[in-house]
Amino acid sequence: MRYSIIPVTPFEQNCTIFWCEKSKQAVVIDPGGDIARIQSALDEEGLTLAKILVTHGHIDHAGGVAALAELTGVPIEGPHEDDRFWIDGMPQQSKMFGFPNVKSFEPTRWLKAGDKVSFGEVELDVLHCPGHTPGHIVFHHPESRLAQVGDVLFNGSIGRTDFPKGDHDTLIRSIKEQLFPLGDDVEFIPGHGTMSTFGEERKYNPFLSGRFG
Repeated sequence: MRYSIIPVTPFEQNCTIFWCEKSKQAVVIDPGGDIARIQSALDEEGLTLAKILVTHGHIDHAGGVAALAELTGVPIEGPHEDDRFWIDGMPQQSKMFGFPNVKSFEPTRWLKAGDKVSFGEVELDVLHCPGHTPGHIVFHHPESRLAQVGDVLFNGSIGRTDFPKGDHDTLIRSIKEQLFPLGDDVEFIPGHGTMSTFGEERKYNPFLSGRFG
């Protein structure tokens, strides 16, 4: 499996493309906006979009989902149904954050812990990691030692928990019980900023080493 990261929206959110090298089938994870830029990235690699995947319902991650789905006709998978209220409120989020004409959507498939997502010859594991939002999920590809974690964990930081239904203790538990056991060598793509490994964050992230958390 290969991947590409495309920063989108004024929030510089890491929209990610995963693709199967053999079949050239791809998924776009968290198309928050800038659909033309995402399409160009797919075209440059000669990829066929198979699915849209969503980690959680915040507008910078999910604001472009409806538009991309309408344009391509591909199914939408994720997030967990506990984020339905965020997705249903997408028009209100767009007014709050200044995003134009953002529509809500109904995923083809809500995801839960233990589910699998497949495209081409690639299969991703689904982890339910609430705390930033109640329905936040993470996509893990064991063979590549790679995860897309959305806004659960960052390089040197963690996701905010001051949004509706966010919870700090739940977030810390998700990181320590769901992500860190995957292995110190697993690289992760966060929702914003640069990549890191679970081992680096376990050792040095101040929010997880006891200083702030």
